[in-house]
Amino acid sequence: MGVLLSKSIMLIVGAKGFAKDILEILQERNELDQLVFYDDLNSDTEDQLFGKFPILKSIEAAEEYFSSVDARFSIGIGNPDLRYDMYHRFTSLGGVLHATISTKTDIGHYDVKIGQGCNILSGVKISNSVEIGMATMIYYNSIINHDVVIGDFVEISPGAMLLGKCKIGNFTHIGSGAIILPGVVIGNYVKIAAGAVVTHNMPDYVMTAGVPAIIKKINNYD
Repeated sequence: MGVLLSKSIMLIVGAKGFAKDILEILQERNELDQLVFYDDLNSDTEDQLFGKFPILKSIEAAEEYFSSVDARFSIGIGNPDLRYDMYHRFTSLGGVLHATISTKTDIGHYDVKIGQGCNILSGVKISNSVEIGMATMIYYNSIINHDVVIGDFVEISPGAMLLGKCKIGNFTHIGSGAIILPGVVIGNYVKIAAGAVVTHNMPDYVMTAGVPAIIKKINNYD
């Protein structure tokens, strides 16, 4: 199946929001031994998350963790662009990106490929012959149908449905409850609004919304 799972020793980049969702995955898997979090941005961050898990606050501390404890890390930040930045930042320190996948995810038994560093939350259904690129995050109760291909650093929000043979480009964000119809091809850096029903192919760098979804505007990406 090609799934690279985390072990019990790990650093989670981030200590708010999505990082707490990753913590719940590791709680399910009983993989909390020497777990630490990282946050050097928020001044209100305490020294421990929930009074239990240490929060590292400097690059030097993260580098020391990688060299002396374990090199594995997962990205607990939701924004695809920030995830990309954190991937490069922490691999440059010697970190190795790993997946965190809920035990309550239903994954097909045949021809499923899940890339390095994916985060997949509980209630997700993944059918057979599915390919998911690196560092993609799939939120609660999403459905990935057969023969779907998902790119790198994609964000799939709760309850989204990706139907048979559709393709999703890199850095694309699919909103909560959105539906991508069979065979539809979505480009790179696309933002699909919550509840949208996408019936036609979408080019790169657009925002789309509605039922059926239409292009609303062009994104301002470099």
